[in-house]
Amino acid sequence: MTAPSTFGLSSEARNLHWLLTNLVEEVPGIQSVAVVSSDGLLLLSSDPGRNEQARQPRTTATGPRGSAADLATIVSGIGSLTIGASKLMDFGGVKHTMVAMDEGSLFVMSISDGSLLGVHGSADCDMSVVAYHMALFVGRAGHVLTPELRSELRKSLGHETTEATGSPR
Repeated sequence: MTAPSTFGLSSEARNLHWLLTNLVEEVPGIQSVAVVSSDGLLLLSSDPGRNEQARQPRTTATGPRGSAADLATIVSGIGSLTIGASKLMDFGGVKHTMVAMDEGSLFVMSISDGSLLGVHGSADCDMSVVAYHMALFVGRAGHVLTPELRSELRKSLGHETTEATGSPR
């Protein structure tokens, strides 16, 4: 994997990129990772090529392998669905969700600020190892994912909206 360019980013943003790169490189079976804001926008992705695709308008439906934006959309949708289920069942907040498929797995874990960490794993990944390392990432990244850092990450991906209003800059 090629590390994404962190030129011009704050030390907090560079550290978050480093944590994400480490997660992908150190855990066998992880294919891609996305950090998604509480409003569904991609903040960070493990694949810089996918980051570029996320900025481009979609011309064909290519599925979750098509771009980081696709993974972000799926993660956001699953996160929203499980939060709704949690409210209906009155069991408290959602900590993590795992979807096992024939050819792989999708893991979604809440980050303290309402953002989500999504991991697309291969069919042979060790789910407990992936979940453990995701929890480590969330523990390390959750306290630094401030509104200012989310705004910086959005700008680095070309999302030009403000955090509070969602209006263009």
